[in-house]
Formats: sequence, C-alpha cells, structure tokens
Amino acid sequence: MDATSNLLVEIGTEELPPTALLTLLNAFIGCFRDQLEGAGIGFEKIDAFASPRRLALLVRGILTRQPDREILRRGPAVQAAFGADGLPTKAALGFAGSCGVPVAMLAREVTDKGEWLAFRSKVSGELTSSLVPGLTDAALARLPIPKRMRWGEGSEEFVRPVHWVCLLLGTEAIPGRILGTEAGRETYGHRFHHPEALNVPEATAYAELLRSSGSVEPDFNRRRDLIRSQVEQLASANGLRARVDDALLEEVTALVEWPNAILGHFDDAYLAIPPEVLIETMRSNQKYFPVEDSCGALQASFITVANIESRDPDQVRAGNERVIRPRFADAAFFWAQDLKLPLEGYAERLETVVFQDRLGTLAEKSKRVAKLARDLAHAIGVDPDLAARAAHLARCDLVTSMVYEFPGLQGTMGRYYAVHANEHPCVCAAMEEQYLPRFAGDVLPESPCGRVLAIADRMDTLVGIFGIGLRPTGAKDPYGLRRASIGVLRILIETPLDLDLRDLIASAASAYSEGLLSNDVETAALGYVIDRLRGYYHERGLTADTVDAVLQTGVTVPADLDARLAAVTAFRSLSASASLAAANKRIRNILSKAGIEVEVGSAGLEVNGTLLKEPAEIRLAARVEELSSRVLPLAHTRDYIGVLRLLSDLESDLEAFFDQVMVMVEDSEIRENRIRLLRSLAELFLLVADISRLQE
Repeated sequence: MDATSNLLVEIGTEELPPTALLTLLNAFIGCFRDQLEGAGIGFEKIDAFASPRRLALLVRGILTRQPDREILRRGPAVQAAFGADGLPTKAALGFAGSCGVPVAMLAREVTDKGEWLAFRSKVSGELTSSLVPGLTDAALARLPIPKRMRWGEGSEEFVRPVHWVCLLLGTEAIPGRILGTEAGRETYGHRFHHPEALNVPEATAYAELLRSSGSVEPDFNRRRDLIRSQVEQLASANGLRARVDDALLEEVTALVEWPNAILGHFDDAYLAIPPEVLIETMRSNQKYFPVEDSCGALQASFITVANIESRDPDQVRAGNERVIRPRFADAAFFWAQDLKLPLEGYAERLETVVFQDRLGTLAEKSKRVAKLARDLAHAIGVDPDLAARAAHLARCDLVTSMVYEFPGLQGTMGRYYAVHANEHPCVCAAMEEQYLPRFAGDVLPESPCGRVLAIADRMDTLVGIFGIGLRPTGAKDPYGLRRASIGVLRILIETPLDLDLRDLIASAASAYSEGLLSNDVETAALGYVIDRLRGYYHERGLTADTVDAVLQTGVTVPADLDARLAAVTAFRSLSASASLAAANKRIRNILSKAGIEVEVGSAGLEVNGTLLKEPAEIRLAARVEELSSRVLPLAHTRDYIGVLRLLSDLESDLEAFFDQVMVMVEDSEIRENRIRLLRSLAELFLLVADISRLQE
C-alpha cells in the first residue's frame, strides 16, 4: 500500500480583506485540489482554515510520493511515417530521434481516426514534499485577486504582503520559497495575545495549537458559530434579542481571530431617527449587531465583537460607544435637515442629475415612468393619478442628505419622507417597494402603486438602454438589465398580473422622443426578456424542452405562459404523453412537407366528412370535432391542464390513424382533407403548447 501522510500549507499575511476572505479560501481549496489532481497525487480530503491573517489547508491522507506515470507521445500517422518502399520517412526518423529510440522500437496507436506511431515511457514519481512548493505557488497564482500588491524589494505579488509560510508533511518541514518567503514549521498566534512564533510539531496539530496556545480560532465556520452564539447569548442575558444578519456575521468572522462579544449602549434620543438609519450605521460603518426587544422594536444598545480578550472590557465598551455617538449625531442632523422640505420639494433637483447622457436626467426619466404608470394603472387596479404621483416622487429621496450619506437607504427614506408629507399610503409604500425584488428570492411589491412603479421604472430603463444600443454583452451588464427583466417577470408571474410584455415594451418606447430609439428596440427588448424567462424557469427546475414547447405558442403574457407550463409539466406525467408528443412530431413533419405552418389562433379549413374513407380517420375526425367543443371553453379560461387531459384521450385514435391511414395518397382531394384533419388536431394542442417539441 502506498504511504500516506498529512500536509499542512499555511500562508501568513497582513490583514486580508474581510469581504473577500471566504472567496479566497474557497478558491484556494479548489486551485490546490486541481494542482494535486493534475500531478496525480491522491488524498482523502482537504480541511480549510482562514482568519484575518492566514489562509491554510490541511490535506489529509495525501500520498507521500507521486505515482509512477506512463507517458504516451503520439507521432506521425503510419501512412505518412513510411514510404512506398517501406522505409521510414523523415517524419518517422525525426519523431524516433526526439524520443531517443530507433524507429523499430516505436509502438503503434490505433484510434477511430487511423493508426499512428507512438512512444510509451515510464516516469518515476517524485516525492510529494519536493512538489508542494511549486504546487502551492501555482495555486496561489490562480486565486481571484482583482488587484495584487507588492511589498519589500521583491517582485512577488499577492492580495496582501506575506509574512510567513508554514509547510509540513507529517512531522517534517518542507523547505521551499513561496511568494518570496522561506517556508518553515512556524506559525504565529494572535497579534496581541501571542505575537511570538509557535512551532507546529505535526500537520494535524496545527488547529488545536493555535486555539490552545495562540489565541486564534483558525476554522472560519467554528469561529462564525462561536460569534453567533456569543452575540445571541449576551443579548438574551440582558433581556434582548440580537439581529444577526448573515452577511454581517461573515464579515465580522473575517475581521477577528479571537472573538469576544461586548454589549454597548447609546442615547435613547437617537431612537427618534428611523430605525433603518441606525441599523445601517451600526452594520455598515461599525460592524455592530443591533438589538431589539421581544416585540421587535430597536433598542438603544448594540453588540460589538472585539478581537481581543480585554482585562478591562469596560474600556472597550466605552470606546465603541464613543465612536458611534458622532455617527448618530450626523444622522440626526441629516434627518432634521431633510424634513425641512416635503418630498416633492426635492423634485426640482432631479433636473441636475443625469440618468444617462442620451436618455436625459432623472427628472425626464420620472416623467416617462409616470406616463407608463398611468398606462398600467387600469390593468393593475390602481388610480392613475396615484400611480403617476408615485412615479413623480419616486426618485426625490436620491437627492436628500440622508440618502447621499447612506445610498443603501434609497426608497426606505423616500417612504419616511412621503409619510411625513402626508402622501397617500399607496404612494408611500411605492417609494420603497419600487426597488423590489432587489435580488433573487427577495419579496415582491405588495401595494398596487408599488407594483406599477416597480414594473414601469424597470421597463423604461430596459427599453431606453436597448434603444440607444447599450445592450448587455456576455457578463457585462452595467445597467442591471438582466436583474430588471427577471424582477418584472417575477412580479407578473408570482403576483400574478395579466400583462403582456409586448404591450409593456411598446408603451415604454412611446414615452421617448421620436427618433431617439432604434427601430428594432421593441423586438430586441422583447427577445431579451423572453430569454431571461428561460433562465428563470431553469432555476425553478423546468426542463428546456418544456419551456420551449410553451414559448413556441408566441404568447407574451408571462402569467399565461406560467399556466401553460404547469399544464405541460402535469401532462408529461401522463402515460400517454410520450406517444402523443411523438404523434405531434409526425403531424408537424407532414404539415411542414405540405408547406403548412400552424400558429396560435390560426383557423384551418373544415374537414369534409364525405371525403373520409377509412374507419380510423372517420373515428379520429369525430373525436376531434367532439373535443374541440369541449377544450375551447377550457382554453378560454386558461384551464390548460384540463385541455391536455382531454386531448390525451386521443392516444389510441391517433395510433390507429397512423397505423391504418396513408395521408399522402395520390388522390389530391382525399390527401388535402387528411392534412386538414391533422392541422385541426395540431391547432387543438397548440391551444396550450407545441408538444412536438417535447423530448423523450
């Protein structure tokens, strides 16, 4: 059995960027795994560690020697390797010479593309310890670091300057130089609690040594759980409840190595400011966890996580309370200043803020959105004047002092200022809901005005940006059109709202000055949104052929498409679905050869009963006529599941028809009549979807 051991790779640095720490760690794991696999070095698993000053991997059960490898070199094709006289050509001689053997010692490799000269050789595996420095360097070079730093007099670059490197295979230190730093067996503990070097006796002793002697919890997940537990227990002990935001928790975990939660307080008078402002200040600026009472009301306290176990925690508490005080004072000043004007009073300032060079200012955008909002109001069931009012005020909070200082509070502050100005409740709600959904899985707008504004603003941006040619390419989407499109689709489908994308885009385009937008803007924008629909349903687990079958109907009402997709998904679970899909493929092929395209709403010629000759076609025609009268009312009410269940009863009749009836007979009248029958049948299925697109 091949010998195995445990490998420790630790890169000690200056403080790493906290928001990138997990990304760097996960990338380090993946890149180092790739290097090991590329070198053919087997291992059991990789444990990973990360703290503000280190990235480390513990590779368990790693082979101590690289396995021997057989290398195959392929030379020229045999046909080109020998001449008509059977003697080797220059190509064969050259290849043999490069391999260091005569032509006679070359092997032959047979593939599906022919026969080739080949040379096989065995390469002895190297010691893992000799390969680790190079593998580590290669892995580190592939980490996703947008901007690398240089330090000292060397040319090495990394996300932060490197101070130490620890490489151990079992109990043995691995010599080498990583990023300009000599590797050893030493690690370093907490910057203040244990700044001295720690000798790591053996690779697997690394983590426990840091915990017990270095005052460092190196495991990111354990440290995160410890912080959560400390914060929640401290809050509970004081009759409070901590608001532990996952993103903040991860950032704090990346900022500390030896966490110690401390409860601080601030003046109750600051609670008169909107709580979102206080929370944003605590989380974004200070990395504090806000606390609330049992009813969810924000309290005049916070929890900070210190990176030190202080002998005088009161000093740490006082320092944090002193730091937060001026930030809250600034927020109180911004709040008081902004309230001196009603929300509408800021509208004039929007005329000085450019939305996009060619599309004008935010004031001009607000006018376009107001026009579209009026168009949407009736369909959504809201007063057009309220919808237009919401659009008029929607961007006003962007030019307030509070949102300038805290951009993440756009919309939220608009709602507070609208309430303070005694605007209609629907308008107030729309100020915040216009930005929903902000991300995948986020909640949707609940108020009618909020839905109108969320749709109208996104459609204006989509049409405007598409219309001036700044369309997304690849991963570049500076105006967030992908997110905007998916947001509109989610609102229309999940609310649901019975709105047509084609009409929405046309209405948005009509608000722009004539000649500003490209002639193909409506077609291009619609195609883009439909493509996002494919992605939306892919994430929900629907197969591509199911979505394609429904989109082939050409319907552009997302709520209607959603009902059809549910019906086709249910249809695929029926025993008759496969044979009916196959029969529809056959029908489409016959119609295509006859030059007939079936479209939604098309009306084919009636079948002539006197021309029906075979029992199977007489039976099928009768069934189609009978089902037509039953499925049309169901399709009208969008009971698409009911339509497909009824049509699934045609399975045996269709099979009999294709077994017993020849469609393309010489008699043109009979042939055309049978084609009409198949066309009428295809039209019935197309009331829901083109099931000929379904794959087995």
